[in-house]
Amino acid sequence: MKKEQRKRIIDKHRDSLTRHGHHPNALYWSSREIQEIRFRVLAEIGIKSGDSVLDVGCGFGDFKSWFEADGKTLGFTGVDISPDLIGEAERLHPDATLLCGELSDFDFEPAAFDWVILSGAMNEQLFDDGAYARRQIALMYDLCRKGTAFNMLDARHLKAHDLQRTDPHRMLEFCNTLCVDCQLHDDYLKNDFTIYMPR
Repeated sequence: MKKEQRKRIIDKHRDSLTRHGHHPNALYWSSREIQEIRFRVLAEIGIKSGDSVLDVGCGFGDFKSWFEADGKTLGFTGVDISPDLIGEAERLHPDATLLCGELSDFDFEPAAFDWVILSGAMNEQLFDDGAYARRQIALMYDLCRKGTAFNMLDARHLKAHDLQRTDPHRMLEFCNTLCVDCQLHDDYLKNDFTIYMPR
Protein backbone atom coordinates (compact mmCIF):
# COMPACT_ATOMS: atom_id res chain seq x y z
CA MET A 1 0.00 0.00 0.00
CA LYS A 2 1.30 3.44 -0.87
CA LYS A 3 2.19 5.80 1.96
CA GLU A 4 -0.55 8.29 1.05
CA GLN A 5 -3.16 5.53 0.85
CA ARG A 6 -2.18 4.24 4.26
CA LYS A 7 -2.34 7.77 5.71
CA ARG A 8 -5.79 8.33 4.20
CA ILE A 9 -7.14 5.19 5.85
CA ILE A 10 -5.56 6.04 9.22
CA ASP A 11 -6.96 9.58 9.12
CA LYS A 12 -10.40 8.35 8.07
CA HIS A 13 -10.60 5.94 11.00
CA ARG A 14 -9.32 8.54 13.47
CA ASP A 15 -12.17 10.81 12.38
CA SER A 16 -14.79 8.04 12.49
CA LEU A 17 -13.67 6.91 15.94
CA THR A 18 -13.99 10.49 17.21
CA ARG A 19 -17.52 10.72 15.80
CA HIS A 20 -18.85 7.26 16.71
CA GLY A 21 -16.68 5.79 19.48
CA HIS A 22 -16.62 2.02 19.86
CA HIS A 23 -19.40 1.22 17.41
CA PRO A 24 -19.56 -0.62 14.05
CA ASN A 25 -20.23 2.73 12.34
CA ALA A 26 -16.69 3.78 13.29
CA LEU A 27 -15.49 0.92 11.06
CA TYR A 28 -17.91 1.90 8.29
CA TRP A 29 -20.24 -1.04 8.91
CA SER A 30 -23.87 -0.08 8.36
CA SER A 31 -24.96 -1.95 11.51
CA ARG A 32 -23.81 -4.45 14.11
CA GLU A 33 -26.18 -6.99 12.57
CA ILE A 34 -24.43 -6.77 9.18
CA GLN A 35 -21.02 -6.95 10.85
CA GLU A 36 -22.01 -10.08 12.76
CA ILE A 37 -23.50 -11.79 9.69
CA ARG A 38 -20.06 -11.52 8.10
CA PHE A 39 -18.44 -12.83 11.30
CA ARG A 40 -20.75 -15.84 11.31
CA VAL A 41 -19.90 -16.75 7.73
CA LEU A 42 -16.17 -16.42 8.44
CA ALA A 43 -16.39 -18.59 11.55
CA GLU A 44 -18.27 -21.30 9.67
CA ILE A 45 -15.06 -22.27 7.91
CA GLY A 46 -14.55 -24.34 11.06
CA ILE A 47 -13.19 -22.10 13.81
CA LYS A 48 -13.55 -23.81 17.20
CA SER A 49 -13.13 -22.75 20.81
CA GLY A 50 -9.45 -22.79 21.76
CA ASP A 51 -8.19 -22.23 18.21
CA SER A 52 -5.70 -19.49 17.38
CA VAL A 53 -6.88 -16.78 14.99
CA LEU A 54 -5.08 -13.96 13.23
CA ASP A 55 -7.56 -11.22 12.32
CA VAL A 56 -6.18 -8.97 9.58
CA GLY A 57 -7.69 -5.49 9.77
CA CYS A 58 -9.10 -6.36 13.19
CA GLY A 59 -10.45 -2.92 14.07
CA PHE A 60 -11.68 -3.09 17.67
CA GLY A 61 -11.23 -6.86 17.88
CA ASP A 62 -14.99 -7.27 17.54
CA PHE A 63 -14.65 -10.76 16.03
CA LYS A 64 -13.12 -11.91 19.31
CA SER A 65 -15.97 -10.35 21.32
CA TRP A 66 -18.58 -11.89 19.06
CA PHE A 67 -17.01 -15.37 19.03
CA GLU A 68 -16.44 -15.49 22.79
CA ALA A 69 -19.88 -14.15 23.73
CA ASP A 70 -21.22 -17.61 24.65
CA GLY A 71 -18.21 -18.82 26.63
CA LYS A 72 -15.89 -19.95 23.83
CA THR A 73 -12.26 -18.79 23.74
CA LEU A 74 -9.76 -17.81 21.05
CA GLY A 75 -6.03 -17.33 21.00
CA PHE A 76 -6.55 -13.98 19.28
CA THR A 77 -3.98 -11.89 17.40
CA GLY A 78 -5.16 -8.80 15.58
CA VAL A 79 -3.35 -6.45 13.23
CA ASP A 80 -4.64 -3.11 11.96
CA ILE A 81 -2.96 -0.10 10.38
CA SER A 82 -4.93 2.34 12.55
CA PRO A 83 -3.17 3.15 15.83
CA ASP A 84 -6.42 4.63 17.12
CA LEU A 85 -8.41 1.44 16.52
CA ILE A 86 -5.62 -0.73 17.95
CA GLY A 87 -5.50 1.49 21.04
CA GLU A 88 -9.22 0.96 21.64
CA ALA A 89 -8.86 -2.78 20.94
CA GLU A 90 -6.11 -3.00 23.58
CA ARG A 91 -8.44 -1.40 26.11
CA LEU A 92 -11.24 -3.82 25.24
CA HIS A 93 -9.10 -6.97 24.99
CA PRO A 94 -6.13 -6.89 27.38
CA ASP A 95 -5.71 -10.66 26.90
CA ALA A 96 -5.22 -10.41 23.11
CA THR A 97 -2.09 -9.77 21.05
CA LEU A 98 -2.73 -6.58 19.07
CA LEU A 99 -0.28 -5.10 16.58
CA CYS A 100 -0.35 -1.85 14.61
CA GLY A 101 0.65 -2.11 10.97
CA GLU A 102 0.00 -3.93 7.71
CA LEU A 103 0.30 -7.69 7.65
CA SER A 104 3.50 -7.46 5.63
CA ASP A 105 5.10 -5.33 8.38
CA PHE A 106 5.38 -8.39 10.62
CA ASP A 107 7.65 -11.41 10.42
CA PHE A 108 5.29 -14.19 11.43
CA GLU A 109 6.46 -17.76 10.92
CA PRO A 110 4.62 -19.75 8.23
CA ALA A 111 1.64 -21.65 9.64
CA ALA A 112 1.82 -19.60 12.85
CA PHE A 113 -1.97 -19.59 13.37
CA ASP A 114 -4.77 -22.11 13.04
CA TRP A 115 -6.90 -19.64 11.10
CA VAL A 116 -6.36 -16.31 9.37
CA ILE A 117 -9.44 -14.17 8.74
CA LEU A 118 -10.20 -10.78 7.25
CA SER A 119 -13.51 -8.93 7.32
CA GLY A 120 -14.05 -5.68 5.45
CA ALA A 121 -10.39 -4.73 5.35
CA MET A 122 -10.03 -4.90 1.56
CA ASN A 123 -12.81 -2.46 0.74
CA GLU A 124 -10.63 0.63 0.27
CA GLN A 125 -10.31 1.70 -3.36
CA LEU A 126 -6.59 1.41 -4.20
CA PHE A 127 -6.93 1.62 -8.01
CA ASP A 128 -4.62 -1.36 -8.53
CA ASP A 129 -7.03 -3.93 -10.02
CA GLY A 130 -6.86 -5.98 -6.84
CA ALA A 131 -3.08 -6.52 -6.80
CA TYR A 132 -2.71 -5.53 -3.15
CA ALA A 133 -5.59 -7.78 -2.12
CA ARG A 134 -4.06 -10.75 -3.93
CA ARG A 135 -0.73 -10.22 -2.16
CA GLN A 136 -2.47 -10.06 1.22
CA ILE A 137 -4.46 -13.22 0.54
CA ALA A 138 -1.35 -15.16 -0.46
CA LEU A 139 0.40 -14.03 2.72
CA MET A 140 -2.63 -14.86 4.86
CA TYR A 141 -2.79 -18.37 3.44
CA ASP A 142 0.91 -18.89 4.13
CA LEU A 143 0.29 -18.09 7.81
CA CYS A 144 -2.54 -20.56 8.47
CA ARG A 145 -2.46 -24.18 9.63
CA LYS A 146 -6.16 -24.94 9.14
CA GLY A 147 -7.44 -22.32 6.74
CA THR A 148 -8.07 -18.75 5.66
CA ALA A 149 -11.41 -16.99 5.23
CA PHE A 150 -12.01 -13.46 3.97
CA ASN A 151 -14.80 -11.33 2.59
CA MET A 152 -14.90 -8.66 -0.10
CA LEU A 153 -17.47 -6.44 -1.78
CA ASP A 154 -19.19 -8.04 -4.77
CA ALA A 155 -18.67 -6.13 -8.04
CA ARG A 156 -21.71 -7.82 -9.60
CA HIS A 157 -24.07 -5.91 -7.29
CA LEU A 158 -22.24 -2.99 -5.66
CA LYS A 159 -21.71 0.05 -7.89
CA ALA A 160 -20.09 2.51 -5.45
CA HIS A 161 -17.03 4.09 -7.08
CA ASP A 162 -15.29 4.97 -3.82
CA LEU A 163 -15.00 1.34 -2.67
CA GLN A 164 -12.95 -1.58 -3.96
CA ARG A 165 -15.29 -4.05 -5.65
CA THR A 166 -14.21 -7.49 -6.80
CA ASP A 167 -15.61 -10.10 -9.15
CA PRO A 168 -15.97 -13.16 -6.90
CA HIS A 169 -15.27 -15.68 -9.66
CA ARG A 170 -12.06 -13.94 -10.68
CA MET A 171 -10.95 -13.91 -7.05
CA LEU A 172 -11.90 -17.58 -6.68
CA GLU A 173 -9.74 -18.39 -9.71
CA PHE A 174 -6.79 -16.66 -8.06
CA CYS A 175 -7.36 -18.42 -4.75
CA ASN A 176 -7.47 -21.77 -6.55
CA THR A 177 -3.87 -21.19 -7.61
CA LEU A 178 -2.97 -21.29 -3.90
CA CYS A 179 -5.49 -23.81 -2.57
CA VAL A 180 -7.17 -26.63 -4.51
CA ASP A 181 -10.34 -26.75 -2.38
CA CYS A 182 -11.51 -23.12 -2.23
CA GLN A 183 -15.20 -22.42 -1.62
CA LEU A 184 -17.18 -19.34 -2.60
CA HIS A 185 -20.10 -18.21 -0.43
CA ASP A 186 -22.23 -15.41 -1.84
CA ASP A 187 -25.73 -16.15 -0.52
CA TYR A 188 -25.74 -14.26 2.79
CA LEU A 189 -25.69 -10.56 1.79
CA LYS A 190 -26.37 -9.04 -1.62
CA ASN A 191 -23.19 -6.96 -1.89
CA ASP A 192 -20.69 -9.31 -0.25
CA PHE A 193 -18.95 -12.63 -0.75
CA THR A 194 -16.66 -14.84 1.32
CA ILE A 195 -14.01 -17.30 0.19
CA TYR A 196 -12.79 -20.23 2.29
CA MET A 197 -9.27 -21.54 1.69
CA PRO A 198 -8.88 -24.68 3.82
CA ARG A 199 -5.63 -26.57 4.33
